Amino acid sequence: MRYTKIFCSAVLFFAMSTLTFSQDTRERNYMYEILKPNHAQKPEVKGFAQTRVEESLNRGLTLARIQEGGAIHISWRLLKTDEEDVAFNVYRSVNGKETKLNKKPITETTDFADTQIKAENALYWVEAIQGKGRTLSEKKSLPRNIGGEANYHSIKLKDPSVTAGRVAVADLNGDGQYDYIIRHPNSNVDPGVPTPDDGTTYKIEAYLHDGTYLWTKDLGLGIEPGVWYSPFIVYDFNGDGKAEVALKTAADDYQKNETGRIYEGSEYLSVLDGMTGEEIARVAWPERNNRYGDVNRQNRNQIGMAYLDGKTPCILAARGTYRLMVVDAWQLNNGKLEKLWRWDGDEENPVVRSQGAHNMVAGDVDGDGKDEILLGSCMLNSNGTLRWSTGLGHSDKAYLTDIDPQREGMEVFLAIEPWVDNGYGVSTVDANTGERIWGVGHKTFHVGDGMVADIDPNSPGLECFASEDKKGGSTDKYLLSAQGKKLGANEDVPPCRNWIWWGAGNIRQLFFGDDNRWGAESTSGGRNQSIGYWQGDKIASGIYGDIIMIADLFGDWREEVVTALPGELRIYHTDIPAKDRKVTLMQDPIYRSYVLQRSQGYPQAPVPSYYLGE
Repeated sequence: MRYTKIFCSAVLFFAMSTLTFSQDTRERNYMYEILKPNHAQKPEVKGFAQTRVEESLNRGLTLARIQEGGAIHISWRLLKTDEEDVAFNVYRSVNGKETKLNKKPITETTDFADTQIKAENALYWVEAIQGKGRTLSEKKSLPRNIGGEANYHSIKLKDPSVTAGRVAVADLNGDGQYDYIIRHPNSNVDPGVPTPDDGTTYKIEAYLHDGTYLWTKDLGLGIEPGVWYSPFIVYDFNGDGKAEVALKTAADDYQKNETGRIYEGSEYLSVLDGMTGEEIARVAWPERNNRYGDVNRQNRNQIGMAYLDGKTPCILAARGTYRLMVVDAWQLNNGKLEKLWRWDGDEENPVVRSQGAHNMVAGDVDGDGKDEILLGSCMLNSNGTLRWSTGLGHSDKAYLTDIDPQREGMEVFLAIEPWVDNGYGVSTVDANTGERIWGVGHKTFHVGDGMVADIDPNSPGLECFASEDKKGGSTDKYLLSAQGKKLGANEDVPPCRNWIWWGAGNIRQLFFGDDNRWGAESTSGGRNQSIGYWQGDKIASGIYGDIIMIADLFGDWREEVVTALPGELRIYHTDIPAKDRKVTLMQDPIYRSYVLQRSQGYPQAPVPSYYLGE
């Protein structure tokens, strides 16, 4: 009976993968319903948390020197705990003399420009007015004569020769500010190439927000110095208000093959104390298995986090992308890692074989308060069962957000790497059901990149764009509306990397270098990058370093950009006056999940669970 079921699933999978774009919705839905799994076979997760464990952020008060005119731009967070009609006052103190800077309480934005400052080292703070209650923010000062450095926050690294390759942000000491955890060096050994025998090892290193160095952990030779062997994320997993580091570690019993790749040895999921770097708990990592295929090419590793019961931040350790995929779920309870479930993709084979992506994002897609897990072209339920699979294959990029506000719920935009004959190599599906919504409508060969962003206010919803790369023999690019209407091709399509909300308004911007090439990603410390609108105005410049994160880290809801230079992290922030106010993006669960993922896998610009556009 079991083999009969597998055979039938294989036939249906083949039929689904060869559907033509012109087939009607009823037939596609019929095929989808057949492949939709029964997910009532495992119990629901019951974690340790009685209430939802969340980051406790402060006001994130930020000062910047406005480049034109020399005024001071002050901005701060709007928190989801604030009352809807919360208002703010801004204060300045010089030599002990306090001055309220605004005439009326500020209600439209969470920023203010001080154009009257004359003294050095003025001190600023913000007062929140909610009903009869008044609370004060932290106080900050900005020296007047520091030039362009006023617009970035600097973290000096312990070793001036080190350049960070990855960064995670989390509150390590519980003071309401984001701290910085880096992995270095900034090199990478990708699967399929020999490992250099030069003794290079990855190190994880932690710094507080003010630049205080905390600790360094050397991952050792048992962890190959490549993206897919060294995933790590940072979050408060045990609910004590301070973040821990979850990562893949290894023992010294590793063995290498003739190409220098590790094929045997002990591997672990470890959790480290965020303040000391000491190991709190350790369990076995999902084991190597020839069902994954090649031990290095197919056998890739990721870490994620999901609120599987709606309250407890659970750790997800994953292995596999291109063939078998396995995910183990754990909770950190009383200093121990407790297993919640294992999902083995072969239980659903062939519906989910080779459906993985290069990130693992979590969010509540059905409104029950518990997170589902987007692995790429398939979605898992919170109890470790398959929710749906598109059958389209491995997606190089997958975006979970409200792409089309005219539709109910969220959508997933997919950029599919393998050849797709049925017109859905660039496509959107319903996030809750996996039902296909639209596709590009013709064969694609190797869609290696993709992005969703509102870049055209005249087109409703988020624009969806993607590009093929020469690995598949095509370099075509596609720009489509939220409804799948073709808006542009090739030179009329923007790059997919490094988009940011920096200016006033909801249209997203991107980076370009001093040679005016769009989509700048790396400066190696010396290249001046600018921010501007796609085929529009430049609004900022003077950003140096390799871009390693874009996120709303402090100030109002606009995003910061974290860059890496030798011996330094820089966190640049906007000095442009705002037009509106929004709750800090980091308190949106899906946006926070994308930022969490930036320290491992391949980079994707974060997006929130709701529609964010004009």
